[in-house]
Amino acid sequence: MLQIDTSLKDELKQFVIIAIPLSAAYLAEFAMFLTTKMVVGKLGYHSLAAVGIAGDLSFEVLVVLMALLSVVGVLAAQALGAGNKRQLGTSIRQGIIVATGLGIPAMLLIWNLDLALIATDQDPKVIELAQRYLLGLSGAVLPVLWFSVLRSFVAVLSQTVSILVITITAVGLNYMLTLWFVYGGFGLAPMGLFGAGLATTLVSWFMFFALLAHVYRKPLFRNYGVFKSKWQLQWPLCREILWLGLPVAGLAFLEAGLFGATSILSGVIGAKTLAAYGITAAWVGISFVIAFGLAEATMIRVAHATGRNNMSDARRAGFLGMSVVIAVTSSMVVVPLVFSEQIILIFISPADPGYARVSALTTQFLTIGALFMVFDGLQAAAARALRGMKDNMVPLWIAGFGYWILGIGGGSILAFYYQMGGAGLWWGLAIGLAVAACLLTLRFHRFTRAKSA
Repeated sequence: MLQIDTSLKDELKQFVIIAIPLSAAYLAEFAMFLTTKMVVGKLGYHSLAAVGIAGDLSFEVLVVLMALLSVVGVLAAQALGAGNKRQLGTSIRQGIIVATGLGIPAMLLIWNLDLALIATDQDPKVIELAQRYLLGLSGAVLPVLWFSVLRSFVAVLSQTVSILVITITAVGLNYMLTLWFVYGGFGLAPMGLFGAGLATTLVSWFMFFALLAHVYRKPLFRNYGVFKSKWQLQWPLCREILWLGLPVAGLAFLEAGLFGATSILSGVIGAKTLAAYGITAAWVGISFVIAFGLAEATMIRVAHATGRNNMSDARRAGFLGMSVVIAVTSSMVVVPLVFSEQIILIFISPADPGYARVSALTTQFLTIGALFMVFDGLQAAAARALRGMKDNMVPLWIAGFGYWILGIGGGSILAFYYQMGGAGLWWGLAIGLAVAACLLTLRFHRFTRAKSA
């Protein structure tokens, strides 16, 4: 029987302590978008399509900004590895300041995302419904970004259970508020899709204030001086966050934009294809956010080892995280292949006039999606392992080639030139993500081998 090295056991233990609550928290957070789709889907496939595309585009904006702010977690983890508590607290404080500066224009952008739908000639009814949803949703931007910075602080200190508790509570609250606001009751008139967006905004504020109170009151977090020092701009550190974060944000834009562009192109084909895309993306998103939590834990462990100037440990932490991601996502492949009908029924009623076509398309898309779920998770883990060592520019070029040239470019050719429709777009995603995953993993292998030699 193979004897596992003690240091590897310790690394696995530390990884699991961070990864399990973080993945569960990300899953719970994503579940808010799922429950929103489930509630509004019963209004018809146009409402499902509207919330799908508006929610996807809004989520992409937030993902890009949260990716930039994830550098705060890298700086904090390296400061912890170096034993510099003061610097860790300063990094978190300046991260909140940067999040505020980015969040205000982002809120205006999300409010006006309907212009992108108009420019790409989406279904007029979908545009009208999406406008209402975006109006209610735009107020969620600032609390989401502030929450992400505090989440990095908590995760770096391996105290992620609080994040899990808050997000699970938020899922139930979001579901109840969405039902109430969308359909009305207890003296409240139905608000439709505006109510769905407003529910998410209110729940986002709840999540931020709950985590803020936890961080402020728990003695462990007070040792880092986040709230003791003056809240003034320290431009050198903010500049470092932006300088390191911009390539990361660019990578996230290419990664998230891959799905955003696919959503828009699906809408160009038709509202039924867009609704089918929304259902498929909901399932694929479950696999991805679980992998995303594992990837964030990988980044933290790699950054922690890098802060100790131990590249051998950083290499082991990176490949350990990638291996866990492969194992977890591989175990989930069977679900969309076997239970596609059950997944579809969660989001749309058989009585809906578009059900037959949406169902047929979704079944086809789910089959293709099952084929690239593992690669989707692997590329997320490899990219974040590299981010933990501040290696950002090469992954950006790899993402541009894999996600857009092969993914969107190849998918568009298959969809429109070869007339494969929505299936062509999904095959483009599969090819782009598979190539990006392999290249990013190879980059990590070569980068860490050279550094540890």
